[in-house]
Amino acid sequence: MLSFDVSRLRGLILDMDGVIWQKYQPLGDLRTIFERIAAGGWRVILATNNSTQSPANYLERLEGFGVKLAPWQVINSSQATARYLSAKHPSGGWVYIMGEDGLHQALARAGFQHSSVEEEVLAVVVGLNLGMDYGTIARAAKLIRGGAAFIGTNPDKTFPTPQGLHPGAGVMLAAVEAASGVKPTVIGKPQSGMYRVALELLGTSPAETLVVGDRLETDIAGAQKVGCHTALVLSGVTSLKEAQSWSPKPNIIAQNLVEVLDVLMSANLR
Repeated sequence: MLSFDVSRLRGLILDMDGVIWQKYQPLGDLRTIFERIAAGGWRVILATNNSTQSPANYLERLEGFGVKLAPWQVINSSQATARYLSAKHPSGGWVYIMGEDGLHQALARAGFQHSSVEEEVLAVVVGLNLGMDYGTIARAAKLIRGGAAFIGTNPDKTFPTPQGLHPGAGVMLAAVEAASGVKPTVIGKPQSGMYRVALELLGTSPAETLVVGDRLETDIAGAQKVGCHTALVLSGVTSLKEAQSWSPKPNIIAQNLVEVLDVLMSANLR
């Protein structure tokens, strides 16, 4: 028996990695999955901590799987980080970026450009960075010790791939924190900012919204913080034992997104 009234549900916030795909290999027939969501009358938005890609990249990839979404239906931690920096520095400025193209593009659109000149840099912004090396860590630490703010897109220590778990942005943050002696301000989940933006775009209240994620300490913790209902899927990084020991427990624990939809549809028929 579900602990919330499915008939009041109006919106779904879905994580991506570990929920709809693993390293862009789909977890199920995505066209059918999104058709079922539409049939349920639920508005949907994808919200991911992954900072490496732009929303346009995600939309293109989804279209290749037969899913067509509007640009507003995809948000990630790069966009949330750009919003945060824009609130602090409305005119933009120079930042030292340790991340992939998606982060560079989001910051550039908000008026922030990459620089390593100590006198110019407002902040060091760290996301998942596949080319991270000793030199970039050393430069970032020096800039932070010199007064630049230390911003992290997300704290995910790993992300799921078909080959197993790979190191995530949290590993990069830990390296720079160890080298600089400064803790980062983390923007993505479990912080509430991304969820509040998603709720605003959906036009739903937390009580009308279900968050589906694969990671307890980010997806589920963040959703519970803002008061959304939660579904934890075991198709990503979390084991059943870990899910059952989490407190408060997610409203739904399922093998995958298809099973979550089965639960919702069944509850709607009662």
